[in-house]
Amino acid sequence: MVRISIPTLPPLPPLPPSALTLLPAREAASHLGEFLDKGKGKTVILTGAGVSVESGIRAYRGEDGTYSNPNYKPIMYQELIQDSPTGRMFRKRYWARSFLGYPPVRDAQPNPTHIYIAALQVLGLAPRLITQNVDNLHPKALNLVTSHLPSSSLSNSQILELHGTLAKVHCLEHSHTQPRDDFQAQLGHLNPLWQAKAEESERTGDRPRTNPDGDVELPGADFRDFTVPGCKICEAQGKGKDQGIVKPNVVFFGETLPTHVKDTSIQMLESASQLLVIGTSLATYSAFRLVKQAHEQSLPILMISQGPSRAERGIKGFGEQKMDRQAGPVLRAYLNELLKTNSGPEVEAVKRVLDQGVVKRPPEVEGPRAEG
Repeated sequence: MVRISIPTLPPLPPLPPSALTLLPAREAASHLGEFLDKGKGKTVILTGAGVSVESGIRAYRGEDGTYSNPNYKPIMYQELIQDSPTGRMFRKRYWARSFLGYPPVRDAQPNPTHIYIAALQVLGLAPRLITQNVDNLHPKALNLVTSHLPSSSLSNSQILELHGTLAKVHCLEHSHTQPRDDFQAQLGHLNPLWQAKAEESERTGDRPRTNPDGDVELPGADFRDFTVPGCKICEAQGKGKDQGIVKPNVVFFGETLPTHVKDTSIQMLESASQLLVIGTSLATYSAFRLVKQAHEQSLPILMISQGPSRAERGIKGFGEQKMDRQAGPVLRAYLNELLKTNSGPEVEAVKRVLDQGVVKRPPEVEGPRAEG
């Protein structure tokens, strides 16, 4: 059996702060502005879990870039898809935990940083975005801004969800896709005791610790009686009630990126003028690969993220391209100055939503966090 480990960063001594990290806030915002101006509207943004922490969704990694909860063992892809009694138990465990963990992710709202990034898209400074996050918050933020425009050429097709989205599920047998809310309702109907627990959590606000993939920790829980349905579309087409293993539309640990997603991410970088990286340690190779590709294409790169990342350890001299700080205040300071001297429907739309980000930090996280 091949052992697949959780992507993390090796423990290394901290690097000295770069000149960009030491810039005062106003100068940091000016540097971002100069960078975006040079991009001529062809800057691509790459984001990670650190962007969503202020929406109440925990990052996987802590301040030193290492896996922040070594006792948590997510289900690997090969475990989830096993056609065996063991595989069925893995699916029971995953879907029972995810049944309780999905609602907080579903209900999460874009925080200020999501809004600021959507503003860069709508203003034409960086229309295209690649995100490692599966929480659907970047599409929500973009929809919020564009809802104030009479028309817009921008859509969620400009956002590539590199690791998928929790908002949908699909069956492995025939790739039938359905909204996660529909499957969530099926799970609730088939598991009334768990539905009661979910309703109690909604009522009291006492929810279990939720991870970025919507999974939760339930020490001592018994999952044997949890019922996981097969694909309802397969059943409706007469392929059998239990046909079609259903999984969320996310890339699990140990699973490879879908070919079309990988190809699209490569193409986005090939047509980009530069890369802006926000809120990620780049611990997963799928994200680090994109930064490496941009570096090999000699694209200008600016990274705004807290804590160490794989890039400054894997790309010589990369540390000089990084601001080790929270991205939100830098983005806001830049947008404040930009909006003063510009006009037009896009500017007015951004002004209307600039303060609508919702901050709801995970209860166990205090103060600034490293990025996931």
